This record gives sequence, structure tokens and C-alpha cells, in this order.
Amino acid sequence: MRILIIEDDLRVAELLQRGLEEHGFTPTLAYDGVSGKKLALQNDYDLIITDIILPKMDGIDLCKFIRQSKPNMPIIMLTALGTTDDKVEGFDAGADDYLVKPFEMRELIARIRALLNRSDNSNNSSVTILNYADLEMNLHTKMVKRNGQDISLTPKEFKLLEYMLQNPERVLSRTEIAEKVWDTHFDTGTNFIDVYINYLRRKIDREFEHKLIHTKSGMGFVLKREDV
Repeated sequence: MRILIIEDDLRVAELLQRGLEEHGFTPTLAYDGVSGKKLALQNDYDLIITDIILPKMDGIDLCKFIRQSKPNMPIIMLTALGTTDDKVEGFDAGADDYLVKPFEMRELIARIRALLNRSDNSNNSSVTILNYADLEMNLHTKMVKRNGQDISLTPKEFKLLEYMLQNPERVLSRTEIAEKVWDTHFDTGTNFIDVYINYLRRKIDREFEHKLIHTKSGMGFVLKREDV
């Protein structure tokens, strides 16, 4: 498995390189955003790890650029910034996961394997259309419609709604959403899951009379018709 590491701190980059090699991965290093972008576009990688604060091009802009050209590329962001707003910005840029420094190598390896497994399962899936009520999601074209109207979602909003469409009329806890959509354990120090649920509500429900996304107090969230 080939992994591109984009990290300007030489010590951190070398530690990542050594740790990945010990677990059987083949890492390539880039030390600034522009070099990382060039490598990401010229070569085939199974996953990309990038810091946010980088010279020449920051990780947020880099992630957006890569996501435009390679929409299915698994991307993990590394950063010392761990607030809800920081995480939301990273996910909105197209990151699949977000790891706050300092972290243990075994946690990074677990995140990498979870993303690679999810990518393989997605590629092998024969289902391309998910439907519930008047809501439709095309997994191939990444198009979402409600009552025939196009709805534009960010990559993480799309994945959250995809999981809810795969589990309609079932209450999903914040812990389950964090583990299944973000491939991470729930962080009680932030409310980024609630933030994304609110994003989805504004796009999926606000313009429509019948609401589909509901909160179960103290339990989580559920996708269901109001009459169910």
C-alpha cells in the first residue's frame, strides 16, 4: 500500500515514514503543499496523510485541490488544532479523518486501515442508488435530490447522509456516527457531529414541509418520515 505523507516538520515526517514502513506500507515524503500536490496528481497512492500548516500551500487548500481531481482518495489530516471549528474546516475541505497531534502511531495505523477497508468495500458495492421517502442519493455520480431538486453537499455531509440512508428509521448515536462515518472514537470535547447534523437539516429539510432528520433526546438522530 502506497501512502503519501505531506509534512514540513522533518522529525515528524521521518517518524511517520519509519512507523508506516514497520507496518508494511510504502511511504513517500513531501515537505510542502506544492510538492505534495504535484506528487498526489502524478502518482497513484492508496491514501494521503497531510499536515494542515504547510509552506507554499496549506493543507486545507491542498485537500480541496486533491479532492477535485481524485474524489475517492482517502485523506487523513494531521494538526495541532483540535477545536470543533478546526475539525469542521478540515472535513469540509474533503478530509476523511482528522488526527490531533500528538498521537500514537498505533492510532494512526488503525485509522489508515479503517479508511482503506471502507474504500475497498465502497469500490466493491453493487448498490448505486439509495432512496428514502422523496430523498435520493446516487453513489456513483455523488448527486443528491429531494423531490427532484438537486442538493449540493460537502464530502463529509454526503458520507453522513449516506450512512443515515443506509440505516433509515433507526436511531444512530453520536458514538456510532463518529465510528462509522468518521472512523474515530467519539470526542466528548467537541460537538462536530451536531454541527454536521444541523448542516444536513438546512439542506435536506429546511425548504420542505415534511422533515426527515429528527433528534431523539439523549439518544441520537434518526432519518424517518414524520408519520413513522
